Amino acid sequence: MEKITLKVARIGNSRGVRLPAATLERLGIGDSVIMEERADGILLRPNGAGPVKLSWAQTAAAMAHAQEDWSEWDSTLMDGLDAIPWTEPPVKRVAESSAGYRAKRAKKARGRAK
Repeated sequence: MEKITLKVARIGNSRGVRLPAATLERLGIGDSVIMEERADGILLRPNGAGPVKLSWAQTAAAMAHAQEDWSEWDSTLMDGLDAIPWTEPPVKRVAESSAGYRAKRAKKARGRAK
């Protein structure tokens, strides 16, 4: 995605920016947009449903109709990934283990009881 610097212009008591026509057309933006203020900036999106998305069946039909050549992917069949066991990765703990934490709490409680 190309970054474009837009100039903020005075429009009466407000401010505004002009968006490139190609961008508006590509995103299907007509006479209005939805604006959301976010922590990292402002999000503008089309007012309405937006572009129509294909279902899985429509996507598969479109791919079959395109008759793309996927033969280069055949070389990945011999990469050995099918022999690697698919197990869950070990859980990384950010804090100390719960056993150590309980021991420290018990020690503090004993110290308060004295």
